[in-house]
Amino acid sequence: MQFGRYFEEFEIGAVYKHWPGKTVTEYDDHLFCLITMNHHPLHMDAHYAAETTDFGKNVVVGNYIYSLLLGMSVPDVSGKAIANLEVESLKHVKPTFHGDTIYGETEVLDKTPSKSKDDRGVVYVETRGYKQDGTIVCVFRRKVMVPKRSYGEARGGEQPGRPEPVA
Repeated sequence: MQFGRYFEEFEIGAVYKHWPGKTVTEYDDHLFCLITMNHHPLHMDAHYAAETTDFGKNVVVGNYIYSLLLGMSVPDVSGKAIANLEVESLKHVKPTFHGDTIYGETEVLDKTPSKSKDDRGVVYVETRGYKQDGTIVCVFRRKVMVPKRSYGEARGGEQPGRPEPVA
């Protein structure tokens, strides 16, 4: 199973559909809010959300959706990354609610060989997240430094650092 891609494997215009999706539970949302100390009642207080917001129910915190999509993209995009260089833009387009299932896909917008080192390059991608009905909820663009195949081969190939079992 391939995990990530080498620079040579990225093609401008390619779209990687991340699998599987993830159904967001109230527990997921509340745990993320508590871990990150985001105690806004829109995310944590069902009565508040029902009585005082346009949505009438809790909205999943947007940074969880972004983090979820970023994680979904790792096997297809940044699994071999040397560095995540930049998140250029992040848009929360529509709300996500408890029980929604999030799917993601990433499109390769551009790729540029490194000017300083010949064993790597920068890939520019856009990741889109959408719900079970196709509604886009989150879009972000980022730049990832990924190795060329020569970099990977010089450091152990597809599974660098993996030990052999000892009998």
